[in-house]
Order: sequence, then structure tokens, then C-alpha cells
Amino acid sequence: MKVGAHVSISGSRVSSDTETPPYDDIRNAVHRQLAFGGNCGQIFTTSPQVWASRDVGEEEARGFREESDEHLEGPWVIHSAYLVNLCTPKAELRRKSMESMQAELDAAERLGIPYVNVHLGAHTGAGVEGGLDNAAAVIDELEVPEGVRILIESDAGSGTKLGGEFAHLAGIVDRTETDVGICIDTAHTLVAGYDLTTPEAVDETVGRFDDVVGLEYLEYVHLNDSKHDVGTHKDEHAHVGEGYIGEDGMRAIVNHPELRDLPFALETPTEDGRGFAWNIRKVKELREE
Repeated sequence: MKVGAHVSISGSRVSSDTETPPYDDIRNAVHRQLAFGGNCGQIFTTSPQVWASRDVGEEEARGFREESDEHLEGPWVIHSAYLVNLCTPKAELRRKSMESMQAELDAAERLGIPYVNVHLGAHTGAGVEGGLDNAAAVIDELEVPEGVRILIESDAGSGTKLGGEFAHLAGIVDRTETDVGICIDTAHTLVAGYDLTTPEAVDETVGRFDDVVGLEYLEYVHLNDSKHDVGTHKDEHAHVGEGYIGEDGMRAIVNHPELRDLPFALETPTEDGRGFAWNIRKVKELREE
């Protein structure tokens, strides 16, 4: 089973004879993932709240690739900055979003990471069709390195944000000339209006996704329970099995024949004395051989 968490890269590395200056080192993600019991997962390459990006040095990149190959089973995915808005009609925000995405794609190539995950963003008045047109145009202007794929993440669907409906995801697949994939977030999918609370509901939702988008585009799953119910459009994650999806829904998701072989990355909370390690153990307990 390929399951892990979204882990931090923060902190410096210490060599055998001298401590390096305090700066984020992507190699830290591998050791944190192992400590949590994960074998794949997700990272930010820099703070998701700022536009700034940083160059990944060759030693750092090589070490990350080697340690990932040695210790992990499944693929990493880079999550783009929260500020990125592919759907925006505003020229300056579009430019910054494009530059940020290009930096993440280039980092993914250096790190040997096959995926860069991104939310479509909000159309802010451009309308659904206009927003999807804007997003596809930005994607097609990017230089996507060989071996790297952009994943469009499903959204909770509040306000003018796009990606909450499967039709929005299909709209990007249909519009872009770029070979994009999809990342489904289970908490987002639930609150966007697609039931995942029972085996029958999971089966129906997976079937709807296949009919509208196509399961061949689904590459990754953000495995999160939800603190809010179906159709509320409220994005707040819960511990696995303890939210509105619940144990029955989560068990059905991780064992579904169309989903079980995909990589799962958890973005569950750290609260009540429990964090990623507890949630990864819980997922493994729900898995049926």
C-alpha cells in the first residue's frame, strides 16, 4: 500500500563535522515520512503563503532522489503555493501564478518528483466557463518537463472556486493540450456534494467520476476525513475515520478496486494528541489484503 503524509522540509541538515546554516532542506522530508510510517507523500518546496521560490541545489536534489529511491515505495507530489490562481482574469495574478507553477515544475524535475498538484482557484467574476478557459490557457503556456505531470486537485467548491464539480475537472482535461492528471481530495469531494460515507456511496461516486472525467486521469488521492457533512462546502479535515466520511467510508475508499493501488497522501490535523503517525496506522488497519 502506498500511503504517507504531507511532511515539512523545515530545518537544517547536520554534516559529520559541522552544522550547516539553518535553512530548509528537502531531504528532511524523507526522514520525517519514515518516522511517521509513510512510504510516499507530499511536500511544499517553500512557504505556501508567499510567492518566493528557492533554487534546489544539486547536492540537496541528488540526496533527496537517492534517499527516496532507497527508503520509499511510492511517489512524491509537490503541492503548489496556495496563492496560485489559474482561473483568475487578473493579468498580474495570472503572471505570478504562472511563474510560481513553472518554478515548482522545474523543482520537480530536479528532485525526480513526477507530480505537481494545484488547485484551479477562483474565477472571481469571470464565470465558470471563463475561469476554466483561463486555467487551461495558463497550463498550456507552462513548460512541463518530461517525466512531470500537473495534477488538478478537486476542491470544496466554496464561493467562485472551481474544481468542486467533476464537470470542472473534465472541463480542464478537455480544454488543455497538456497531459494533466487529477488528484481527488476525499474531504473536498464529500463537502462538494459527493457522498463517500458508505461502500455503496463510494462505488457510486467513483462511477460518477469515471463517467464525467475518466479514471485514467486519476493519479493521486488526498486521503482526509471531514469535519463537515456532504454538500456543506466547508474545508476542514478530520482524523481518518472520525469525521463525516467515517470508518465505513474510509475503509471503502482504501479498498476500492479502482483506488487501492493509487498513492494516498494524508493532510490530516495534528490535534488531540494525534498526528500523521496515528492516521497512517489507522489507514493501514482499514486496509484489507
